[in-house]
Amino acid sequence: MTPYQTTNHFLEQGFALLEMEPRYKALLMTPSRELRVELAIEMDDGSIGNYIGYRVQHDNARGPYKGGLRYHPEVDIDEVRALASLMTWKTALIGVPYGGAKGGIQVDPSQLSPRELERLTRRFTEQIGEFIGPAIDIPAPDMNTNAQVMSWIFDQYSRRYGYSPGVVTGKPVGLHGSLGRDAATGRGCLFAIRETLSARGEQLNKASFVIQGFGNVGSWFARLVHEAGGRVVAVSDVHGGIANPEGLDVPALMRYVAETKRVGGFPGAKDISNAELLTTPCDVLVPAALGHVITAENAGQINARYVLEAANGPCTAQGDAVLNSRGIVCIPDIFANAGGVTVSYFEWVQNTQNLRWTEAEVNQRLEEHMVSAHAAIVKAMEDYGGCSMRAAAFALAVQRVKEATDLRGLG
Repeated sequence: MTPYQTTNHFLEQGFALLEMEPRYKALLMTPSRELRVELAIEMDDGSIGNYIGYRVQHDNARGPYKGGLRYHPEVDIDEVRALASLMTWKTALIGVPYGGAKGGIQVDPSQLSPRELERLTRRFTEQIGEFIGPAIDIPAPDMNTNAQVMSWIFDQYSRRYGYSPGVVTGKPVGLHGSLGRDAATGRGCLFAIRETLSARGEQLNKASFVIQGFGNVGSWFARLVHEAGGRVVAVSDVHGGIANPEGLDVPALMRYVAETKRVGGFPGAKDISNAELLTTPCDVLVPAALGHVITAENAGQINARYVLEAANGPCTAQGDAVLNSRGIVCIPDIFANAGGVTVSYFEWVQNTQNLRWTEAEVNQRLEEHMVSAHAAIVKAMEDYGGCSMRAAAFALAVQRVKEATDLRGLG
């Protein structure tokens, strides 16, 4: 299955629990708008670079479209559709007043200079500017984009439409960003696994963790779970992984990665492949990199009791089915990694109301949202006869979007 087909497969599970009328299915699955734009920019050597950009706006029944912007050479319309759909259900589940969207540019940003990357970002903003805005569609950082990219979008948009810090989230703190935003997705993951373990009579500080991906989400989660007493036994990045069953010294690893730009070769740990990392024994496996990494081929070898989906769409439909058949609890992405969009919402609120919250206030509000969402999922699992966390989460999200759609009407 493609990523979009996988998302719709999980969506169908929610429809089935709700006994959804067929007429709603196409309405809730189909994106409202899809943009495909050509981005021609002048390169530093005087040549012309041509790139393709996408923005898919899936649903805005509950509020403005909201979703990240990623730069990656393999970005395509199917992936962006899938991620936009996931954002609709994520914002509904976590209880923030947004819809769902996603964007991407088909580019390897490592091959562009900073000036070329800025020109590309500004060109993309020009092309989609009339379709975004603080009350329309609010982009945010995603894979290979960051606070600097958001600053360029903010500036380019403001040149045409007036000063609008709320047009994007994930901005630098010095440019109307929110305290706590960098750690938000990783911190949300921490709250998600803490609540899941606690509901089953277990404690986070007695659990072991394997983390695939050591970018923003994976590294923050490693740091936070280490501080909370959890034992991180293996991590990986795009180059490969490292493992130590006794536990890694995460602060030392953070310093090592800052210097070497990779986890491989870290003293006191064994180098392993990314494939080996997925089957490393642990209590909690945390895929925090790309989608579709847990498949029918490797799900049977996963040696964990929980899978915490820090990445978007890390399980294929077949991989998820294997995990379920083995009794492995999968904490779905639309709950597990919702901390990012939740704190993005807090940033937007601060921008639109000219407020500044402390980091402690941001973290407290994030915790409240994550705890509330977990309690709602647990109740839905009970109401629907012991279904999986994923099915319960999708059913909750779909019900909320359907309710908003019904209340607003179609015409």
